[in-house]
Amino acid sequence: MKPLTRAIVWGGLLAGTGDLVFALSYYGMKLRVFQGVAAGLVGREAAFAGGPATFALGVALHYGIALIWAAIFCVVALRLPALLRNATAAGLAYGFVVYFGMNNVVLPLSALHTPFWPPKLDAAAIAAHCFVFGFPIGLAARRALLGGPRTLTTAGP
Repeated sequence: MKPLTRAIVWGGLLAGTGDLVFALSYYGMKLRVFQGVAAGLVGREAAFAGGPATFALGVALHYGIALIWAAIFCVVALRLPALLRNATAAGLAYGFVVYFGMNNVVLPLSALHTPFWPPKLDAAAIAAHCFVFGFPIGLAARRALLGGPRTLTTAGP
């Protein structure tokens, strides 16, 4: 597998899984959690009436979205290598960007039509996006695109 593809796949899968675990633990182990994701595509009424099928659609969409966000980070990081050299900070900051991008751009444009403003502030969800979404994307990108992990004791730039 090519390094860029590996970075996107690993980053997306790790971020998607971390966020899935967060969502089910924070919002409850209910079908509605990921039916809410499907609602962005098929509308609220159809998603909640769809049972396990729309739950599965929501999970698939969730991972697809995670892969897209991972791809964006990785492509930008190829053009801005400082993101890879500082993957921890860049990943944490990227999680913050993803949270606001999803809540203030993607969801308002989806079939849910959530309000664009004021921004939704949920400290637990913001922290989760930073630590279980952006952080693994940053680390996966660094590992795949720079050829391995970097530690604080590694000499050089």
